[in-house]
This record gives sequence, C-alpha cells and structure tokens, in this order.
Amino acid sequence: MTSPSKPTAAGRVLAILDTFTDRHDSLTLSSIARRAGLTLPTAHRLVGELTDWGALHRQSDGEYTIGLKVLELGSLAGHRLRLKQLAHPYLHGLHHATNTNIHLSVSIQQDVLYLESMLTPGGAPVTSRFGGRWPMHATATGRVLLAAATPAELEASLRQPLMAYSPHTVTDPDELRHLLAEIRQRGVAVAYDQIATGVIALAAPITGPHGRAVAAVGITAPKDRFTARQLIPPLLTTARRISAALNGPDPDLAERELRSA
Repeated sequence: MTSPSKPTAAGRVLAILDTFTDRHDSLTLSSIARRAGLTLPTAHRLVGELTDWGALHRQSDGEYTIGLKVLELGSLAGHRLRLKQLAHPYLHGLHHATNTNIHLSVSIQQDVLYLESMLTPGGAPVTSRFGGRWPMHATATGRVLLAAATPAELEASLRQPLMAYSPHTVTDPDELRHLLAEIRQRGVAVAYDQIATGVIALAAPITGPHGRAVAAVGITAPKDRFTARQLIPPLLTTARRISAALNGPDPDLAERELRSA
C-alpha cells in the first residue's frame, strides 16, 4: 500500500494542475513547486512533461498557464453543458430583468464552481467565469450550499483555513454557523462586501427531487444601486423555476448530473 506521505506520480501531476485558479492562472515554476508541495527538480520534470503533452503552456515570460489539451478535455464534460443548457433561459431572464451579474454554482471540495456566469458591463467587480472557483464561505452561492450540507460536511469545511478577501469577509466559524442557520430559515443568502467592497451578493438554492439543495443561483451587484428587497423576489422565482425543470421527466438523472458536475 502506498504511504499517504508519498504521493503517487498521478497525485503529483494532479497537484500541479490544481495550483492554477482564477486568481493564479499564470505561475512561475517556483510558485508551482511551492503550491503543489514539490521539490523544484520534481516540479521541473513534471511541468516539462505536462508542457510537452499540452496540459500546460509556457509563455514568453517563462510563466505557465493551463494548456489547450486540458481545455479540450474539459469540453467533453457533457453533463455540465446539459445543466447549463437547462438553466440558461431562466438565468438569462433573471439577467435581463435585473441587469446584474448572474451565476449558477455547484460545490466542489471547499469551493463553489461556476457552471454559468452572465456578467453586466459596469456591474459588480467580482471576477467569475465558467469553470472558475471561489471559496464557499466567502460567497452567497457557497453559503447556500454550505447551509444544505450535512453536519459532517459543514464541520469539515469550517475546519479549513478561512481566508479573507476583503476587510469584511467572515472568517469566524461560529459567525458562519449563525449565518448559515439564518439561510436555512430564510431560504436565501444575502452577503455584503465579502469578496470585494461595495458589492451585495445574493443566492438561492436549486433543489433536487428530495428537496436538498444541489446547486445555487446567485446575483452580485453594486450595493449602492441595488437592495436585497429588489433582488430577492426575482432570484427566488428563478431558483424555483430551475428546480422545477430539474425535477421534470427524469429528476434522478438531473440530480446525479448536478452532483457530479
């Protein structure tokens, strides 16, 4: 049996790929080694192999980005595309009605993964895109999904380091537990200034056939132009309509696809 203290070759390769995020989409070799927990010679060898294969791309400044091969493989994730297609008309309606940034998110490890992002020129200054990730504790969609997690899943998330992205990001586990209890009671998350100052973020759960949240639809907007009272009604209506669509002719399949996204 392989010792957990010695990652397999595949584990080291995956650790390298996992170093790239929305906020770190271009990295030096030394940064990759540090973030992946590898020695510089090991990182140099594996990064070279990944670059030759096309999983990584070396730029003219010497930094690395994700290569086209990974993007091509990602495009094969048909279940994510089907989910986007199902939710798209409802998200587009919400985007048109509110003139705000709209997101469709699912949970992945301790993060939310964006399956769809519809951005508005001059909207909230929060970076998000299809395939992008943000920590669950700092986003409205993430908090909706945390509120629906099992007690074991929730405590595992709250045991992780909770980073601050603005002076107002909630990083205290007890305060987060209180906020999540409010979300369960109200059925909607409202957060201010968590990723960037001047931003209001709202989210509502998309539920599967058994009533548990399997995804979340969210809004981010400048808080000096919008209020929660304005945005909650259309947000909840959209979440209910997507939930109804998911629970259509084959609800079990729809829920499986959301959970595997």
